[in-house]
Amino acid sequence: MSSEFFMLLGEIEKEKGISREVVLEALENALISAYKRNFGATENIVVRFDDETGAIRIIAQKTVVEEVEMEDDEISLEDAQDIHKKHKLGDIVEFEVTPADFGRIAAQTARQVVLQRIREAEREKVYDEVSGKTNEIVSAVVKRIDRRNAIVEIGDLESILMPNEQSNLDRYVPSERFRVYVVEVANSVKGVHMVVSRSHPMLVRKLFELEVPEIEGGIIEIRGLTREAGSRTKIAVESLHSDVDAVGTCIGPRGMRVQKVIDELRGEKIDIIRYSDDVGEFVANALSPAKVSSVEVDEEAKICNVKVPEDQLSLAIGKEGQNARLAARLTNWKIDIKGE
Repeated sequence: MSSEFFMLLGEIEKEKGISREVVLEALENALISAYKRNFGATENIVVRFDDETGAIRIIAQKTVVEEVEMEDDEISLEDAQDIHKKHKLGDIVEFEVTPADFGRIAAQTARQVVLQRIREAEREKVYDEVSGKTNEIVSAVVKRIDRRNAIVEIGDLESILMPNEQSNLDRYVPSERFRVYVVEVANSVKGVHMVVSRSHPMLVRKLFELEVPEIEGGIIEIRGLTREAGSRTKIAVESLHSDVDAVGTCIGPRGMRVQKVIDELRGEKIDIIRYSDDVGEFVANALSPAKVSSVEVDEEAKICNVKVPEDQLSLAIGKEGQNARLAARLTNWKIDIKGE
């Protein structure tokens, strides 16, 4: 070891924000392990560093006792006083046990410890930058395709967009840019891992919050949202101010607000539904774009019997039952649809 190594620790502290004391503590523990592993030692060991000379000394410590029971850790009072008369019971006596060739082991261990600490510090920095993005939407760029997975870049971090988190309307080609919803950010020994989604219902909610300031401002509230990614979303909104039209505000002038959300979702259909505390009215609204003639609410069975004009029946049910299915999820009521 050399004195330059300890000077380097100061530079690492400035550049990487890694505390010199933290590195030395980790180095001490690693050197103790290396010493015991290579030389079969079992005694109580400490490490002493000399910043000026770069020397590293291995010190064995023994406790002064009347009767020695564990030779590796204890020394008799008589033997201790042979070393120095001042020693008394309970004192710690130190012996230098640094092997002749320990410098090579120390240098290798120091290099490994410093590199590991730098990797950990960089990982922590990345984690600190992205951990606050959980449950938010961020911009991502497709880097490459690996089988059915899309590898995307979010700042300096790579993330895998798994098949179940993808929308079938998306085209994952290199350099394609879009927004993703951050489901989770985890920090492990393998690095920072970010779970992102293009199919999560919260992606749509966050996009509306972004495009409609009245939602962020608390004037309009999203009361429910259900989605079949890549096909259709139904979102129920309510105005908390009587002079604000919730549906019209979310649609925006000439449909510009909702169109921005649709464009981001690559053409996914969106039904903006007016929420109502009246179950019958809410169910009728939820079946949009179909026109409903009447809704009979069976509270006990928690089912709504809906009647629609014959020419609206297929629209109310939807392709493969999708419209009725999404309406039932949005309202949390079973819906039975029949023609008049």
